[in-house]
Amino acid sequence: MAGGKKGLHLYFIIIIILLFLQAIAEANLEHDTDDIEIAGNASSLYKATHGRPIHKINCNYACAMRCRKASRKNVCTRACGTCCFRCHCVPPGTYGNKNACPCYAGLRTHGRKPKCP
Repeated sequence: MAGGKKGLHLYFIIIIILLFLQAIAEANLEHDTDDIEIAGNASSLYKATHGRPIHKINCNYACAMRCRKASRKNVCTRACGTCCFRCHCVPPGTYGNKNACPCYAGLRTHGRKPKCP
């Protein structure tokens, strides 16, 4: 029975450590997103620092929102991810609005076609 209590104590210590690590991760996330305007679903997709690049943007989420209505979601998401990684910005909405991200709008393929969806 003594071994069971020891295992139970170890289990609670592990849970406490995991909760502590989660709290630290959430605090870091809140600190990293201070520069991003969060006023709605679409406004969180593009930078709101008036020309200064944002170094941390959730490209996976931003591109999922940008490509959610695309007929070829995998192609759209892959291209958007490349553009987001380079520009640290994704325009709001599912189409257009590229004036919100000039770098995103300016990227071209080798055939001089727009690279970013």
